[in-house]
Amino acid sequence: MAEHAGGSAPDPARQGEHRAQQRDPRARPPRQLRSDDPRPLEGLLLDWGGVLTNSPFASFSSFCESEGLDPAALLSVFRDDQAMRSLLIAFEEGRIPEEEFESGLASALAIEVPDQLIERLFAAAKLDEAMIEAVRRARALGIRTGLISNSWGTGRYPRKLLAQLFDGIVISGEVRVRKPSLRIYQLGAQAISLPPRSCVFVDDLPFNLPPAQRLGMTVIHHEQADQTIPQLERLLQARLS
Repeated sequence: MAEHAGGSAPDPARQGEHRAQQRDPRARPPRQLRSDDPRPLEGLLLDWGGVLTNSPFASFSSFCESEGLDPAALLSVFRDDQAMRSLLIAFEEGRIPEEEFESGLASALAIEVPDQLIERLFAAAKLDEAMIEAVRRARALGIRTGLISNSWGTGRYPRKLLAQLFDGIVISGEVRVRKPSLRIYQLGAQAISLPPRSCVFVDDLPFNLPPAQRLGMTVIHHEQADQTIPQLERLLQARLS
């Protein structure tokens, strides 16, 4: 779901080898595998909104109700209004400024442009602490972790937290490409210096999963932490809860 680095891509194999050599084994202890275990996946790539936060759809519904709109009004606009859909895509790809998107969205919803419209849309968004902790533990175990996020502006991410959680960060508004474009998943794998086949990708929107799967990634449709985390523990062969 949309949330609130580009340049030439490094050689994933060489950079991965270099980083592995530089990794401090005391900070990232290796996972212990039995001789009969299949080789675990090495990389964990995740969406932001709806995976590491609660679902943004609940926040959107709350906003609509506060504006006297049908709770599904926002989703209906993006589904049925092609002009608004195009504006959303341009915004997520960082091709138009926030003010232009807010103005267009307010017009489509037939409301006045309130101050900090996007802030109000995401006012009910909260971190999913169980998922946050699972990513933190995965990284501490030496699993490469990365973010692949469609952005509604790039200034709302908690950057200090992201730096604690992720080895690589790919945000659509910064790289000018969005999910479900194949390219953004390639950038995500490159950002953590692994081939796609070594990664698992987690997203709350089912239509964002097939492109990652076509690249060779293992995919998980996230609905709630107590379902996703056990799947990740099995795929990564790591205790995350």
